[in-house]
Amino acid sequence: MDIAVAPGFRVARGQSLAVVERGGGLLDPEVAIGDLAVAPAGDGGAVGIAVENVAEKKEQGAKKLTTLLFFLGSILGQSVRLLVTTLVLRTCTGIDFHLCIWIIGGFAVLWTLMGGMTTVIWTDVVQFGVFVLGGILALLWIVGSLDGGWGALISQAGEAGKLRLINLSTDPAVEFTLWVGLLAMPFQNMAAFGTDQLNAQRIFCCRNAADASKAMIASCISQLITILMLFVGAGLFVYYLQHPPGPAEAQLFRESPDYVFPVWITTVLPPGVSGLILAAAFAAAISSLDSILAALSQTFISLFHTPEQLESMDQKKLVFRSRVAVCVWGIILCAFAVALDHLRGNINMVNLAFGMVSYTYGPLLGMFLLALSPLKRDARGLWIGLGLSLLLALWVRPDLYTILKNFGFITAAQAASWKPALSYAWLFPMTCLLTLGSGILLGRKTQAR
Repeated sequence: MDIAVAPGFRVARGQSLAVVERGGGLLDPEVAIGDLAVAPAGDGGAVGIAVENVAEKKEQGAKKLTTLLFFLGSILGQSVRLLVTTLVLRTCTGIDFHLCIWIIGGFAVLWTLMGGMTTVIWTDVVQFGVFVLGGILALLWIVGSLDGGWGALISQAGEAGKLRLINLSTDPAVEFTLWVGLLAMPFQNMAAFGTDQLNAQRIFCCRNAADASKAMIASCISQLITILMLFVGAGLFVYYLQHPPGPAEAQLFRESPDYVFPVWITTVLPPGVSGLILAAAFAAAISSLDSILAALSQTFISLFHTPEQLESMDQKKLVFRSRVAVCVWGIILCAFAVALDHLRGNINMVNLAFGMVSYTYGPLLGMFLLALSPLKRDARGLWIGLGLSLLLALWVRPDLYTILKNFGFITAAQAASWKPALSYAWLFPMTCLLTLGSGILLGRKTQAR
């Protein structure tokens, strides 16, 4: 997401470095999760994570509910990343957009089947290196192409407001403000690092709890990569001010700013350099896709078997079932990405990616917090809280209105009048507290285990 469309997002009108404020809530949640959620479990320095408490401390209904939310959130969020990679492939090859989705999805499935978590993690390491190298190379190439170099980038991007870092607006409809970073995004990041199996599976691969805690805290450095790609976007803004795009490119940019970076790569850079940066974009995407397919498969298998049953099962049969699950989830992911492309309208990819997880991260975090509390409740209140949270998200998010407009059920004017002037970022704390409160107040008391 960072390398493929974040630069184009920055070129878009009205966007600036204030997007970094969304990372303002990143450090504290990761430190909290690193200290709280990762704890020794059993002997031999094994690692446990607090999200498992949902299954260990609550009834099976709560376990199934959290698993369902993980499935839903993973498909919603990762389908956007699949669309981002598809956009790059389509720009490079001209292949039909939906066919590109199935090509990339098929490659991700094959890559995941080639090995287990060891393959996923070590290829992620290599792909991360290619990703960072590609971003640095892109920024240096852009600066070298500008009349005036770094000075021109800073001055012209600054004059256009692209380098504004702090946005103190109190308008709840504005997505990137200091208040969003301080008050809303800690909930999103706590959910991402405390409840998401995509991150939990990496925690379980650490040697002990101390290493797992260090890894989570050290991952705060990822904000530097976001800043790097945002500067690439600022550089592209200045580049196209100095070198206006041709008619074909301008038409693509009007269609969506998501095309800016892929078009620049394929039309401006020489073959060798463009190939490296495209490899970085695909490396970042495949890194996410193979990880989520492995996580979905692992979670799906564990939904029907206890840890004791998994230990006693024939390992060849278990591996076979896991691989079948990877293939099935790959098909589901690609199919949903095709449907999402039809229904998303002109919603920007960055906003779409953040917005998709707003449906599930808040409720998941609410369940997480209830599991950590000494209160013992059944799943009834959580189901009610989830239902109310999804209705709230549908009201705030533009997705439902876009679908209704596409099918001709409502007009654009009606959609504008019905949708509240509220950024989806505030859904993270609102739905978290709504689910937590419903679980406490409406759930029936149960005996502690």
